[in-house]
Amino acid sequence: MTTDQRVRTPQHGAAVWRTADVQADTSWCVEFTDAQRDELVATTRSAAAAGVTVATVARDTFVLPTLAAHVAEWSHQLESGRGFLLLRRFPIDVLTEHETELAYAGLGSHFGTLVGQNKEAELLTHVRDERLPPDAGKVRLYRTRERQDFHTDGADIIGLLCLHRARSGGESRLVSSWALYNEILRTRPDLLEALYQPTGWDRQGDIPAGEQPFFMLAPINDIGGVPRVFYLGWYIRDAQQHPEVPRLTPAQLEAMELLEALANDPTFHIEMDFQPGDVQLLNNGRILHAREAYEDDPDPAERRHLLRLWMAAHRFTSLEDGLRGGVATPAVESNT
Repeated sequence: MTTDQRVRTPQHGAAVWRTADVQADTSWCVEFTDAQRDELVATTRSAAAAGVTVATVARDTFVLPTLAAHVAEWSHQLESGRGFLLLRRFPIDVLTEHETELAYAGLGSHFGTLVGQNKEAELLTHVRDERLPPDAGKVRLYRTRERQDFHTDGADIIGLLCLHRARSGGESRLVSSWALYNEILRTRPDLLEALYQPTGWDRQGDIPAGEQPFFMLAPINDIGGVPRVFYLGWYIRDAQQHPEVPRLTPAQLEAMELLEALANDPTFHIEMDFQPGDVQLLNNGRILHAREAYEDDPDPAERRHLLRLWMAAHRFTSLEDGLRGGVATPAVESNT
């Protein structure tokens, strides 16, 4: 059966939501209790004393006697619910800088296996404006304060822990990829088919030995009969600089513009203004995320600073194997 002959059907369930649905039900926002905070602190200090590091932490070296059951429920919500959570009151006010990193990675290890996020295969990255010079070359957007439009990353679960807020701006926006899918299917099914067509993606300077500076991938693929959206518009547009990459067709360009316009429509997305101690968790196969541009505090110690984890989920697979293992192992990288 050819692509043109396939019958696309709308997606259903809690992962299909619009702004009003989420605003009416805030069960996605959870606060750590005092007891849970104490457990995180105690486990972190015990693990650190045993020599556990961010590079070696795992579920069996970072035991959470009571929190583990909650993590299982939260994982279920990421898999079968809205596809995102906001966990508040992570104990950054009690832990040192290094303890905070270990505690965050340790908690993440209960959701999934930590995977590399860049060509250095870092398991935990610092999301902040590094004020790199103009001649720094190709710079991934998370190292700047520029806006990032709606996109996905290279793992099943994406985690962001807020250490410091921006002076202004920097809001996080989330949208249901299935809600976008359904709307495009309803209004422009011809453009939905265009998103199933492979196109070139620029590697943004992270080129493995012996590989081309681009790879080929369709923004939407059906995995196990379920559509999975994997999208970074600037990767696709930047790939057009390579003469070997097929030119984007008018339908592909229009489809990208429609997807981005819908995602940026306030009736589809929600906005989060991170507070210190907030942990945002996303199912990368159900959610696209964006970040607004921001202005920082003159004091370097008070500038916007997040810690990011990418995790290959223990409970579920949100993307095909070639997309869910981070930068270190697959051929696909993310520029977010």
